Amino acid sequence: MVNNWWNFIQFRLFPPTCILCHRPGTGELDLCAGCRAELPRPGPACRRCAEPLASDAGWVCGRCQRRPPAFDRTLTLFRYAAPVDRLILDLKHHRRLANARLLGRLLHMAAADWPACDLLVPVPLHPRRQWRRGFNQSLEIARFAGSALGVPIDTRRCRRVRRTAAQAELSAAARRDNMRGAFTVTGDWTGQHVAIIDDVMTTGATAGELARALKARGAAEVQVWVCARAGIPG
Repeated sequence: MVNNWWNFIQFRLFPPTCILCHRPGTGELDLCAGCRAELPRPGPACRRCAEPLASDAGWVCGRCQRRPPAFDRTLTLFRYAAPVDRLILDLKHHRRLANARLLGRLLHMAAADWPACDLLVPVPLHPRRQWRRGFNQSLEIARFAGSALGVPIDTRRCRRVRRTAAQAELSAAARRDNMRGAFTVTGDWTGQHVAIIDDVMTTGATAGELARALKARGAAEVQVWVCARAGIPG
């Protein structure tokens, strides 16, 4: 009830404004109907990793059949294309935290029809990288999604313990090698249904390594919820 009143007060004092065109937003979103209609939505995709497929038959892609990832399914909001790429880059590199609020609320809306999760786990940054950036963009997105869904966020039992090279220029195989052993998970996760939250998925190497660590501690199911899916490099 308190949250409902607080949301009502915020809405009345600070009505939503589209962060793309600055027109009035729709509902409680900082996004107008016109801009929302233009966002690059994904087409048919692999149920497990969200890799685009030629047709929508509920298939699993060849890559996941050959090398199944540790996570079980992937929810993605958009393709990594304009203007979503700019929303994410401005959040990460220019501290546009309003973008996290929008992306988190859109994740909440998309996840409402998915199997329920017990916990949200934002992909942790290495402490040095988080210190330099000043925040973790995945955590900021998770805050808004978790608040709207009523699902708690766990940031204490998953840590990034190894500094990794930037993934952008690496092949899929090199990304897997780069992420190996990057995370440590503590505590008992037996029977837990977990959703990993991240801004972008490319090969799934980061989410796969974190999911592997979670399942090693007993997690029953690991979903991945991402704002955008990028194409897989060669």
